Amino acid sequence: MKKVIVAMAFCGALAATAQAQSYPTRPIDVVVPFAPGGTVNLTARLFATRMAEKLGQPVIVDNKPGAGGNIGAAYAAKAAPDGHTLLYATMGNQVIQPLLSKNLPYSPSRDFVPIALFATVPNVLAVSADTPARSIEELVAYARANPGKLNMGSAGIGSVNHMLGELFMYRAGVEFAHVPYKGAGPAAADLLSGQIQVLFVNLPTVQAYMKSGKIRILGVASAERSPAIPDVPTFAQAGVSGAETESWSALMAPAATPPAVVQKLQDTVLAIAREPAMGNLLAEQGARPLPGDSAELKALIESDTRRWADVIEHARIQLD
Repeated sequence: MKKVIVAMAFCGALAATAQAQSYPTRPIDVVVPFAPGGTVNLTARLFATRMAEKLGQPVIVDNKPGAGGNIGAAYAAKAAPDGHTLLYATMGNQVIQPLLSKNLPYSPSRDFVPIALFATVPNVLAVSADTPARSIEELVAYARANPGKLNMGSAGIGSVNHMLGELFMYRAGVEFAHVPYKGAGPAAADLLSGQIQVLFVNLPTVQAYMKSGKIRILGVASAERSPAIPDVPTFAQAGVSGAETESWSALMAPAATPPAVVQKLQDTVLAIAREPAMGNLLAEQGARPLPGDSAELKALIESDTRRWADVIEHARIQLD
């Protein structure tokens, strides 16, 4: 009996190895649950191009926007678990939406298996040019003296920039008036015109406006300063600690995807993220590589879930 069990295990290992070696057998769809044009989409396309070269099959970026990323994530969750349909996942659809939505059409923990972390984009605190503050210290002082007077835009209730704004208010002890938009682009446009005064947003969205003097970037929500704007302090350096938030992206597969395929994909993602040339390409988009294996991705999702659950409870945010 022991010999039979050993033989069966050996045959299973051979089958898994053969499956990994033959994978992929056709083009791979990488579902991006947001519209074309944003930073997430741009980094996904950089990744897909290099992934196709390494795996020898076309890798197609499939944009499926809507419902804060839920439509695309739900589509990927229901795909065949064979490694040919994958999700380009973000903190929004793997952490924040599940905490806010009672009717989420997928479960991050039940319907997906983590593959690997790929990249991250720094978030910043930007203010309109006519806002009476030229530093985070001055902004905090003004907001404390004028609670609710400054309007804070976001890409919508429950968006990453909304959550970062709530976290900043929580840590700094200030109050902004939240003005949700249908995307970061419209919010940035109103920041330029002065309709809103404060916007927490990823750096690439507003970096060009900073250079023109139309807005001011007061701080970076990262542990370290961004090489793209080295003169701008981190939140902690400006006196607001505990609000570090970067927008990470990662690759995930439908649950029940064979472990050998997941391992091959993990190795591929990590190899791409560690290439110096990819680091340069990401830097041009205001991003940086964040290679992390399946276990590190799972741990990040768990820690982010605990953190944002506390913020949501404090701010009493409800989506549905």
